[in-house]
Amino acid sequence: MFAEENGLKGDPRLQAISQAIRVVPHFPKHGIMFQDITTLLLDHKAFKDTVDIFVDRYRDMHISVVAGIEARGFLFGPSVALGIGAKFVPLRKPRKLPGEVISEKYALEYGTDCLELHVGAVQPGERAIVIDDLVATGGTLSAGVKLLERVGAEVVECACVIGVPDVKGQCRLIGKPLYVLVEPRKADKCYKEM
Repeated sequence: MFAEENGLKGDPRLQAISQAIRVVPHFPKHGIMFQDITTLLLDHKAFKDTVDIFVDRYRDMHISVVAGIEARGFLFGPSVALGIGAKFVPLRKPRKLPGEVISEKYALEYGTDCLELHVGAVQPGERAIVIDDLVATGGTLSAGVKLLERVGAEVVECACVIGVPDVKGQCRLIGKPLYVLVEPRKADKCYKEM
């Protein structure tokens, strides 16, 4: 569900978050309207508002694990984890974590990819959320959910800053609730040189 449908309708923070995200047309290839969150990170108020909204949502849900998807989930996940008193667990691309890992492959439009989790990072019965910057098809988030469930975690929800319009009516992702702050911005008048 989108934040505006869950008690934040008209909240000026959502507009500020959306406005802080730069759209870069045709990146990394023609036809893609890249949602660049680096400009959101440059706006300390919008960045703080993003984290605060997630912290407010999860503070009383007894979450003990915030799992962040590589790489942009690493930008929001640790701050949210600190804000709610949980640990941050990185879900990484192959061969990035030292030590023993478990892996979960997932489909991309042009092939497959994989996420890995350190063995022992999450204990059975821990309550978790999975966080990333953007959800489009949900494949990466679904792989994160599957990894956590394989080690016995209870995945409470998936959280993203941006959700494509196709997910607006989709409140669940492989059976898990999906919480999204804003829709992607359009390209016209959005791209600004830094």
